[in-house]
Amino acid sequence: MRSWLFVPGDSSRKLEKSLSSGADALILDLEDSVAPSAKQAARDTTAAFLREARGVSGRPKLYVRVNDLTTGLVTQDLDAVMEAGPDGLVLPKAIGGADVSHLAALVAVREAEFSLDDGATRIMAIGTETARSIFALGEFRGASHRLAGIAWGGEDLSADLGAETNRDERGVFTDPYRLARTLTLMGAASAEVDAIDTVYTSFRDLSGLAKECREARRDGFVAKMAIHPDQVAVINETFAPSPEEIAKARAIIDAFEKAPDSGVVAIDGQMVDVPHLKRAQRLLRRL
Repeated sequence: MRSWLFVPGDSSRKLEKSLSSGADALILDLEDSVAPSAKQAARDTTAAFLREARGVSGRPKLYVRVNDLTTGLVTQDLDAVMEAGPDGLVLPKAIGGADVSHLAALVAVREAEFSLDDGATRIMAIGTETARSIFALGEFRGASHRLAGIAWGGEDLSADLGAETNRDERGVFTDPYRLARTLTLMGAASAEVDAIDTVYTSFRDLSGLAKECREARRDGFVAKMAIHPDQVAVINETFAPSPEEIAKARAIIDAFEKAPDSGVVAIDGQMVDVPHLKRAQRLLRRL
C-alpha cells in the first residue's frame, strides 16, 4: 500500500467521498480529528460506513485509527467498530511492541466474539508521537503477527517536546524529527514490516510533497500518509515501482532461483549478490 489517507470518522460525507480518492488505504479517524463530545457519534458513523463499504468492489483497505491506550477510550472504539470488520487498526502514540501486543490481545477477543477470522485485523502503529516512544522504536520485532507497518509523525511529537516548530525556514524537518524519521525506518526494517512516512501538511504544495515522497522512497519508506485527497495521486505515482524496476527485480529473483547454491549471479554483465535479491523481493511484495 502506497497511500494512507486520513478521513474524519464523524463525517459521513467525507467518508463516502474517500472511497473514490484513489488511496490504497483509508484511515477512518476516531482520534485527533474528532472532538471529545463527538466520539460516540463518530464511532457510530464509522461503523455504519464500514458495513456499507466492505462490499464495494475495488475499495481501498479500511483501517480505523482508535484513541491511544492511555485514554481509556480504546475498548469503546473497538466495541463499536470491530463488529463491522475493519481491515485493520491504526494505533496512535504507540510505545513499542508492548502497546501493539496489548491492542492485539483486545482485538483477538473481539474477533472471536464477532465471528471474524482469527488474525484478520492488522495493526499499523504510529511510533514517534511522544518522546518516550522514540526510545521504544527498536522493540516492535515479534510484538504481533498483526503488525503490518510502522509510521512516524512529527506534529504530536513537536507538542510533546515543546518545540516552536518541526521544520526550518526551508521547510525541512529539524534534527529531532529527522532522528524520529530515521529510527522509524530502522525499527520497521528490524520488525520486517512496512515503513510509512509522515504527512505533508502543506496540502496545496504538491511539488513539495513530490520531493518529500521521492526522498522517503529513496531511503526505504514504501508509503506515505495523506491529509487531503489531492495528495493521493502524487503519493501513488512516486511510490509505485516502474515497469523497468519490476522487470529487473523479477530477473534477479529468477537468476537466483536458477542458481540456488550461489551467493552471486551475473545479470546483463553485472554481478548481483544477496542484498540485491532481498531488495528485489521486497519490491515485488509491494505490488
